[in-house]
Amino acid sequence: MFSKTNLISTLVAAIWGFLGGWILWGIIGDPMLKDHFVTSGLMKEMPDMAILAIGCLIAGFAFSNLYSKWARGAHGVSHGAQFGIWIGVLIGLGSGLIDNATANILDLSGSIMNAVIYTVHFVIMGILVSLIYGKFNSES
Repeated sequence: MFSKTNLISTLVAAIWGFLGGWILWGIIGDPMLKDHFVTSGLMKEMPDMAILAIGCLIAGFAFSNLYSKWARGAHGVSHGAQFGIWIGVLIGLGSGLIDNATANILDLSGSIMNAVIYTVHFVIMGILVSLIYGKFNSES
């Protein structure tokens, strides 16, 4: 759980979570999603960066650990992408549709667009994590 590979993978995933989230949701997603929010004033103007960084670190650690168990020693770009797709489906589409059914956050179109962004985010994270595991496990 706290191997060198897992810690490096966690750090890379956390950095991507932070910066990739800023790119995908802050720059690309914001203009696409702004007309799909059901409740105004829902999003903060400026996020709490410390809490955001801690959340990205925890998500990176969980993602890295789950990937290492799922991959079972077979690390490649396609394995990482597949894992990212499943996490994107779970969080982006599954939780997104549940949120759409139970809360006034996004309309259905916005929820689907957000699910696509989540899936892209986690596919890239999966590829990065798989490359780290592939590189460092091959050196052992």
